[in-house]
Amino acid sequence: MSDKRVKSTVAILVVVFVLLSVALGAMYSTSIDETMALTLKKGSKGDSVNELQQALNDHGYSVGTVDGNFGKGTEDQLKAFQKANGIDADGVAGNKTLKLLGIGETSGEYSNQSYTDSDLYLLAKTIYAEARGETYIGKVAVGAVILNRVGSPEFPNSISGVVYQPWAFTAVHDGQINLEPDAEAMRAAKDAMNGWDPTYGCLYYYNPVTATSQWIFSTQTVTKIGNHIFSI
Repeated sequence: MSDKRVKSTVAILVVVFVLLSVALGAMYSTSIDETMALTLKKGSKGDSVNELQQALNDHGYSVGTVDGNFGKGTEDQLKAFQKANGIDADGVAGNKTLKLLGIGETSGEYSNQSYTDSDLYLLAKTIYAEARGETYIGKVAVGAVILNRVGSPEFPNSISGVVYQPWAFTAVHDGQINLEPDAEAMRAAKDAMNGWDPTYGCLYYYNPVTATSQWIFSTQTVTKIGNHIFSI
């Protein structure tokens, strides 16, 4: 075989190899994307739907019994949640919707990696001590206030600093902070750490029936959840 024909054959083989590599790479990439992208819609079933239904219930969009079957009731409540959060209300739980619900990529774990497991535990203890008689949203709201304080220059920049700031929380003063948090308080702490803030950025909360500080009544009310008023 002449050198010219050898070079031509090699060139053809190189081109074929490159084309095959690109095609296989695209197929692999698509496979990875499809694996990572969790999408739930009407007709879906299983544990992922259980988690979706529980999250909707926790956010105040009641789907009734958590049964792992994505039916019309789940679809309707999902659309209502999407509409309230300013995203396309198509009734399909894609990555964006799941992230807003605090599920999906994080698989139930808190996504803010600046916090430690000790931070999570202390936040859950505070939620349990301060709001164990409140609704689930009310529990998340208390956690959100603590995290909002951490992010505010007016307060200490750590969860422990905020929680143990003198006279900041009744539960610390009366010892209830030492109670063991239950599973719901832990879940509420995770939801707060995942960014769910039902208070819209509030730094304070109080029960108007039992509050003794007159100063707290001078703060600006933003919303009321259960027995607590949340303010700035």
